[in-house]
Amino acid sequence: QVQLVESGGGLVQAGGSLRLSCAASGRTFSNDGMGWFRQGPGKEREFVAAISWSGGTSFYADSVKGRFTISRDNAKNTMYLQMNSLITEDTAVYYCAAGAYGSNWYRYPYRGQGTQVTVSS
Repeated sequence: QVQLVESGGGLVQAGGSLRLSCAASGRTFSNDGMGWFRQGPGKEREFVAAISWSGGTSFYADSVKGRFTISRDNAKNTMYLQMNSLITEDTAVYYCAAGAYGSNWYRYPYRGQGTQVTVSS
């Protein structure tokens, strides 16, 4: 059974940092793209960042560009999202996804359950 499990969420003050992890099990994703998405309170789910199978290519939503960094360790079958300079608007449930490369949530066949990130002012 394929599972994606996010961790690292929590409560942080504005200006702070968090590092999210997405650990995959049940199959290797070393040949697949992966991505992060988020859904804030009362908002639609939105794309955050995506990374290619090798980690050599990535792209970001404009809202997080320059503050967030996506990375992966294929040896550990794990993806990360380093979030710096957090703002209250970053408050959301963050989801990881695997098996595609792009900004469309529905193109990813594998998705995690999410981890809550709350940024206080």
